[in-house]
Amino acid sequence: MTWRGTTTAQDRFFACLPYLLPLIEVSLLGMSFAVRSGIGLFSQFPALGLILVPLSPLIRIYTGFPFAGLIVFILLLTLVVRNTNISHFIRFNTMQAILLDILLILGQIILDLVLVPTLGTGLFVDTILNVVLLGILSAVAFSVVQCIRGEYPEIPTLSEAVHMQVR
Repeated sequence: MTWRGTTTAQDRFFACLPYLLPLIEVSLLGMSFAVRSGIGLFSQFPALGLILVPLSPLIRIYTGFPFAGLIVFILLLTLVVRNTNISHFIRFNTMQAILLDILLILGQIILDLVLVPTLGTGLFVDTILNVVLLGILSAVAFSVVQCIRGEYPEIPTLSEAVHMQVR
């Protein structure tokens, strides 16, 4: 659905960029669990890690700075989402990428603090980790494809929350 005007190629490009944030976080979560406990998609399918190789310079920069995730979050929220001079399409996709990242961080907290200490690293925890990783990866892929097409990526419930934040 394209509304609130048409999108230019530049708008489409800039709308895709914020989705790097949840993509980097997914790769960090997946790789950290694969290294620590041998579970997760990246340990089961090493070829999946090859897809993320082009992101390795960004991942090194992202992990090299303390509180990089918090800094990027605050910068995107204040400089892009709250700036009405920027296209609604870009602001919408930036906010949706931020919410995807927040969902991923909440999933990681639940996994680290609740599930792994109580259940260990068994099949149940491995399945939940894979569902979280695949869910975020598919949501990011869907959103980027929709941005390239110039359409708003409508993810149920998440996009409704984004519409409430971005006007």
